Amino acid sequence: MSDPIYWLALNFLPDIGPLIARRLISIFGSPENIFRASINELRRVENIGENRAKSVANFKRWDKVQAEAENTLKNNARVIALDDKTYPEGLKRIPDAPMVLYVKGDLKDDDKYAIAIVGSRTPTAYGIKTADEISHKLSSYGLTIVSGMARGIDAISHKGALKTKGRTIAVLGSGIDVPYPPENKGLMNAIASSGAVISEFPLGTKPNKENFPRRNRIISALSLGVVVIEAAVDSGSLITVNYALEQGKEIFAVPGNITSRNSKGTNNLIKNGAKLIESSEEIIDELRPQIKGILKEQKLVSKKTLPEMTDDEKALYGCLDNEPKHIDAIIRETKMSSSRALSVLLNLELKGVVTQADGKRFSVN
Repeated sequence: MSDPIYWLALNFLPDIGPLIARRLISIFGSPENIFRASINELRRVENIGENRAKSVANFKRWDKVQAEAENTLKNNARVIALDDKTYPEGLKRIPDAPMVLYVKGDLKDDDKYAIAIVGSRTPTAYGIKTADEISHKLSSYGLTIVSGMARGIDAISHKGALKTKGRTIAVLGSGIDVPYPPENKGLMNAIASSGAVISEFPLGTKPNKENFPRRNRIISALSLGVVVIEAAVDSGSLITVNYALEQGKEIFAVPGNITSRNSKGTNNLIKNGAKLIESSEEIIDELRPQIKGILKEQKLVSKKTLPEMTDDEKALYGCLDNEPKHIDAIIRETKMSSSRALSVLLNLELKGVVTQADGKRFSVN
């Protein structure tokens, strides 16, 4: 068995988390040596205990581990272990870094110059416009945009980066073969072709709610700073902020309407010391000492210049205007199937000519 198999096996042990796994590696040198250790040798490791020692020494699920490796490849993904040279350095530095990452797409060294953008799953028109502009601008400067591919601010931020043909990374709270939310499957494929989709969870893992706080530590660890756009006081985005503070990252918050529930958490962050930002340039100025080597000169492109479009794209674009229109009305007017219309609208979003508002409503930019 190859070394990645042992890393996967270590990740499969239900009672061995990243912290204990890292302790075992520091003592035994490699996952392979861990599985070759005797129960007595394992017992002597601090905080391992009898049950964990037996769990490692008696591990018999090698057929399942081998199947996991093969099925990962069948899903056009690969496994990157903690000791792999492509494993992100920022993530490797946190004490509970995942033993393995499942990756679709490519991770590059320049992805260390990344900004996380998080926020509401049900943003207002203000939040949508702000997330789109900030992600688009930061990407055009050459920064990688990191988010969680959730509905709302996450998805908008990924799309903002894709519009510039920039890099973006999505961190999932499910298996790499379980797109969530399901309607973002097309977006997931677009992200993989212009960056990476990653997960620490084995194939088939459902998007259980306890997975998302855990994945948030990865979002912050991959980034130089976290931008929060529209977050309620109980928003999961604030979990990402807490991880970022523990990791010594910069926190940026976009101020919001004082009467909006969506902005209570964001405005509280500003009261407690987060840097208030109104533009991407303020983020660039704050981080310039760390990113000056990769900053790209921005090229201004007229929004009135339309890209080339297919016949279907022209038909959908032609039925839209500045007022958001619901997908049902679009389907009635164009007589296009729902799945086809949503796929074409995603392409138009990525081309920067259409914006999606809450409730599957679309308008031209």
